[in-house]
Amino acid sequence: MLRYIIKRLLYMIPTLLGISMIAFVIIQLPPGDYLTSLISRMTQNGENVDPAQIAQMRAIYGFDDPIWVQYFKWITGILLRGDFGYSFEWNRPVSELIWQRMGATLSVSLAALLFVWAVSLPIGIYSAMRRHSVGDHIATFFGFIGLAIPNFILALTLMYVSYKYLGQNVGGLQSQEFIDAPASWAKFVDLLAHLWIPVVVIGTAGTASLIRILRANLTDELSKPYVITAKAKGLPEYKVVLKYPVRIALNPFVSAIGWVLPNLISGVTITAIVLNLPTAGPLLLRALISQDMYLAGSFILLMGSLTLVGMLISDILLALLDPRIRFN
Repeated sequence: MLRYIIKRLLYMIPTLLGISMIAFVIIQLPPGDYLTSLISRMTQNGENVDPAQIAQMRAIYGFDDPIWVQYFKWITGILLRGDFGYSFEWNRPVSELIWQRMGATLSVSLAALLFVWAVSLPIGIYSAMRRHSVGDHIATFFGFIGLAIPNFILALTLMYVSYKYLGQNVGGLQSQEFIDAPASWAKFVDLLAHLWIPVVVIGTAGTASLIRILRANLTDELSKPYVITAKAKGLPEYKVVLKYPVRIALNPFVSAIGWVLPNLISGVTITAIVLNLPTAGPLLLRALISQDMYLAGSFILLMGSLTLVGMLISDILLALLDPRIRFN
């Protein structure tokens, strides 16, 4: 397994370089650049635009350089100095902006991921073992509801319920008095009080889909001869089901890691905007709109890196979970 991991890590190096090139080209495709967007906003607000100042800024930021020169400066800064560039809109290093948001992003998304697995796993197993029962029909109904309701509608509903009936100050991850306060038990409790809404909102659709996937896969496994034979020999049902069929049916849970990790950053953008969460998604959206190329490119590169890491973790766990999988 160690040899396989090393080989995969070596393959990731040229893949990451390719992702960085594609990311940089993508953010350069829209016409204009950050200064074009800035001039447009200034004009709409009735502000005067100084051509000499704009020309000076173009020279400072290197917007007149060929795209391959801009890319080379950016990628060498990342590889040699850990410098992801400078955000034109925020007037701050990109690395500061990214890591400032990553704590809240990981807190919300990982909590939502644990919620998805904790809810969908037992319900999916129950639905497969008790097909067409009342509990199975109820789980199916709420599963379809979870898939049908848009996240932002559910977020607005829970915000209203929380404020109207629970008396909770909604929006953000902390109450106003705890935002700049040092770490303490009271601040942690306040975080948990605010965290449940985004966790439920983000996790609802994923929970519903994984319940349906697990139910279908486990139903197919339970009808196979080895399960029927084990039951006929008098083995307890829970032991028959949990030992092999559930392990095989869990493959979608594990394989989902490949897309879950990049989704931690980009997949909750609309929910984060509605709930006013200080996560990475809204920052990425703002960078794309304003054509803040180094900030947007760094986020895209980070998502590509997380995708590769997620796929590596997923493959290793799948091999441990399913003995039928072998490395070549």
